[in-house]
Amino acid sequence: MKVAHVVVIAIGAASHVIASSESPRPRGVGPEFGKHYKSAQSFKCINRPEIEIGKSQVNDDYCDCPDGSDEPGTAACAHLNNTLLALPGYYCKNKGHAPSYVPVSYVNDGACDHDLCCDGSDEWAGVGDKCSDRCAEIGKAWRKQNEQRQKALTNAAKRRKELLVDAERRKKEVEDRIKTLKTEVTGAEVKVEALEKEFADIERREKAKVVKAPKEGGKIGVLVSLAKGRTQELRSSLERVKAERDDAQTRLKELEDMLTQFHTDYNPNFNDEGVKRAVKAWEDYAARDKTPVQDVVNRDLTEILKDDGENGLDWAEFEGEHKESDIDVLYKFEEYLPASLRDWVDAKLRDLRIILIENGILPDPATAGGEESKAVVDARSALDAARNTLSSRNSDITNHEADLTKDYGPDGIFRALKDQCISADSGEYEYELCWMGNTAQKSKKGHGNTSLGTFTRFDTMVVDEDVPADGRGLGSGERIVMHYENGQHCWNGPARSSVIVMACAEKDEIWKVVEAEKCTYRYEVGTAAVCTDNGKNGAAAQKKDEL
Repeated sequence: MKVAHVVVIAIGAASHVIASSESPRPRGVGPEFGKHYKSAQSFKCINRPEIEIGKSQVNDDYCDCPDGSDEPGTAACAHLNNTLLALPGYYCKNKGHAPSYVPVSYVNDGACDHDLCCDGSDEWAGVGDKCSDRCAEIGKAWRKQNEQRQKALTNAAKRRKELLVDAERRKKEVEDRIKTLKTEVTGAEVKVEALEKEFADIERREKAKVVKAPKEGGKIGVLVSLAKGRTQELRSSLERVKAERDDAQTRLKELEDMLTQFHTDYNPNFNDEGVKRAVKAWEDYAARDKTPVQDVVNRDLTEILKDDGENGLDWAEFEGEHKESDIDVLYKFEEYLPASLRDWVDAKLRDLRIILIENGILPDPATAGGEESKAVVDARSALDAARNTLSSRNSDITNHEADLTKDYGPDGIFRALKDQCISADSGEYEYELCWMGNTAQKSKKGHGNTSLGTFTRFDTMVVDEDVPADGRGLGSGERIVMHYENGQHCWNGPARSSVIVMACAEKDEIWKVVEAEKCTYRYEVGTAAVCTDNGKNGAAAQKKDEL
């Protein structure tokens, strides 16, 4: 099949009427060029009117004009450069279908070019196969396909309007969110300011206090804790020993009473040496001096075994205080003042202490091994939380404002498609396109995904391609494109990138993906986002100034 650019003439052009006094148009001349062939006696070359030939020399199969205009219906001037030709080609009327031009080299070449000249008039000499007129059949099929295409384009235009409405709605949501965030920021700033003041007041107030509690885990605190535990352990052991002693004394008393009774009831005349020895041993035991349990010892044990509080030992006092420093003693002298002066002196001393701490003369308890009070810790936590909230809101505002200034294509329509993804199979790979996001090559054999770039900008590109019968093609003209860059690096090559060339279509779909250059991929994509209101491709009409 021959490859050529076909110029389609509007059917309405056939309505041009040639006056009866004028000569009919020669074979191969389109109606828009008929005026050059009106004369019945001579013909002037269209681009070189100074060259005039006889009318009989038109279509005589000999090229007389340097622009080929004298041979519109033959191939005599086919050898001329296309840039020199005055006519676009041989005109086929194609009744029942759309008229068109075919290159003059196709005229009488022995091949039927029904796809270009469905009426077969380009083979008028009959030097090859007889070319029948198939315009009725081809025209009917074309009109059916064209009707489907027009319906699809109408639907595409409708969908584009829906996308514009959705894009505007999303933009409005971002604008409203910014307003809300700014209101929240104002409130958060007031809260932070109040909490900063509150924290400063609490911290200042806490600095005025003489902190005596040992730091948890410090030497004093550990020693106090160990002493308290050891004392409790010794008390428990003493209680156990005292109980065992009391039990032994009770058992001893019972045994002595039994032996005393035995000695009293013993018959001296009973001649039993074993009994006599036992009685003699008891008399010796009873005659020995025995140290009685002194009441003072029992009193001491009772005192020792009392609870710490009953003993006057207050562990809380030891746990809550450490050895007073000279500064602590200094500040306690107010206790010796009369009550009338105590409050006034206390306030002044606290203010003085704060001044000394803030000027580095006295150590800050919080930085000199002391522990911050719960009030300071809680105040600082509340302040930090408020500051984090304020920072988060400001960050959200920055992100949303950046989103408002981001290029979302003509009329911001691609905002409605943001983060939506489409894909297409291509052999062993599946190619994915996420609008305003990423492009990827996904292996069907489990070899992982390869990034083909991240969206960076919009641009335009001029294309010149034939549209297939199903309409899934770029066609010719200026098209909107999207650039995706900084993808995964090729081995021994650049970072992968993608160029998304788009044409008007009812559905968002990937038609074709090719590796146009090494590591550079070209997606041919259909989407309603690039249509105009009439369903046509709108790159030129909607081209943004910055593109």
